[in-house]
Amino acid sequence: MKLEYLDPGKLRTELRVERVATVDDGAGGHEETWEEWCVLFGQVEPVRAQSYFGAGQAHERVTHRVVVRWREGLRSGMRFVTDGRRLHIVTLRDLDQRGRYLMCEVREEGQ
Repeated sequence: MKLEYLDPGKLRTELRVERVATVDDGAGGHEETWEEWCVLFGQVEPVRAQSYFGAGQAHERVTHRVVVRWREGLRSGMRFVTDGRRLHIVTLRDLDQRGRYLMCEVREEGQ
């Protein structure tokens, strides 16, 4: 496995991590609200990806790549919020398989 070098000084964008919480609506359904889970610092990098519809479903597009220090419990389905922008986590992976950094591919809400 190739060792990835990342300058920790580039992790300077403050990111609030939010997770979805479901609340019973009293009529057999639920409402979704977002609650803050933690605050991290990371590097946000724009990338270009495609969105398409196929096999009866929409396939997600990736608009940005976010690198943060390893954080146990960070999962796809959560989102980063920074400067009023909402970046929903599509996928994440251990950057160099050493448990130091996570690379998250995200899509910006409203894009």
